[in-house]
Order: sequence, then C-alpha cells, then structure tokens
Amino acid sequence: MTDQLDMSERVVLVTGGARGIGRGIAETFLVAGATVVVCGRSEPDSLPEAEGAVATFVAADVRDPDAVGALVDTTVARHGRLDVLVNNAGGAPPADSATVSPKFSKAIIELNLLAPLVCAQRANAVMQGQDDGGSIVNIASVSALRANPNAAAYGAAKAGLLNLTQTLAVEYAPKVRVNAVSAGLIRTEQAHLFYGDEEGIARVGATVPLGRMGLPSDIAQACLFLASPLAAYVSGANLLVHGGGERPAYVDAAAT
Repeated sequence: MTDQLDMSERVVLVTGGARGIGRGIAETFLVAGATVVVCGRSEPDSLPEAEGAVATFVAADVRDPDAVGALVDTTVARHGRLDVLVNNAGGAPPADSATVSPKFSKAIIELNLLAPLVCAQRANAVMQGQDDGGSIVNIASVSALRANPNAAAYGAAKAGLLNLTQTLAVEYAPKVRVNAVSAGLIRTEQAHLFYGDEEGIARVGATVPLGRMGLPSDIAQACLFLASPLAAYVSGANLLVHGGGERPAYVDAAAT
C-alpha cells in the first residue's frame, strides 16, 4: 500500500507552489520522491524543500497562455516528462459584489477558472503522448458549494472549476485522470488577513466539526492520493477536504 504513494521518477508541476497551500502540496510530493516544479509571477525567497530535495522554480503568470505554454515546455525540456499537474494558483481579496468593478471580476475569473483550463490543456497535450498518461488535480473550494459573501466572482469561478473537472475527465480519458479537491477553511501564513488574530483563528476553527481549521498538509495529502495509483479508478471526482463542513446555523439558533 505504501509503495503506491511512491512518486519516484514522477514529475509534478504545482502552480502557485511557492507559498500557502501550494507550498504544502509541493513539499508533500517531494517527500513522496517526486521531482517538483513550482511556478509563480516572481521568484520566492525560498523554495519548497523536504528531506534534502528541493523544488525548482519557473517564472510564469498562469493567466498568460503563452507563459503557460513556456512553463510546460520548460518542465518537459528539463525533466523529460510531466506526470502530474496541480492547478493550485488562485484566490481573491474580499470585494463587495454590489460595487466591485467588472475589471476586478474578470481578473478573478481568469485566475481561478480560465488559467486552470489553459494549464490543463497544455499538460494534457504532453500526458496523452506518455504511455502511462498523467493526472490533473484542480484545487477548488467550498466557496463553490455555498454562498460566498464578498467573493462572488471567486465562488462562481470555483463552481465553474468543478464542472470543468468533470468535463475534462470525460474528454481526456482514458489516458489522463482529472479530479478536484475542494478545500475548506485552511490556515496559511495569510490566515490573519481573513480571520484576525490567534483568538479569531481559534474561534473560526471551533465552528468546524473536527475542531480546527485545515492545514496545507491536509490538502496536500488529498492531492497525493488522487495523483497516485491508489486512485487509479478515480476521475471526475470532487474530494471535499473541509473537516466536516460548517455547523448549520439553525442548530445553534434552535438551542438558544
């Protein structure tokens, strides 16, 4: 069973893999023995590393199709193949949906929906030519499955990403599997921007049935599973990694 999580001789590309959830994903694949490439618009101060292995970096803005093509070409030129793509780059700052500009919303949709599509297209073109195909994992969000105040375009884009996952799973089969991981409330180095101080983070964590916010490693382990032979018959799936979700408001309201 453990050997099926061995990613030795596999090449993994993680978009936005230098920080936050992406960094956790990159480090987990490094521990599993993979060769890991991360990308971002600018080179980070440090690269993901684990057990003596270090990820390599390629500068790329995933919103630019030409940059994405160069990113995939560079990865294959350096390492000879591409086995796993993790579409992690994404996110959005809070914005009031009543006043947000069309330009802002367009940029959010480009990053969270269109960029994963272009990355998947470029990766699939490589994977279809490999004897053992490949795996694409899209990082989605629980924001796609519920109301998302102050982030309407983000939630809508992530909902689109879930449909994209199912569609590409059909189109790219049987050589390439495509799945999604819907992340819940995850504590990263930027958690304080959304949840305040440590007390605020603890209060938010207490609303989750498992009693805490998730960690990047929780999302990373799900990605490793979906990319591994253990998930050989899993495609078009959306794996919820949210600690049990959110406690329904009516439960507390009825108790008062």
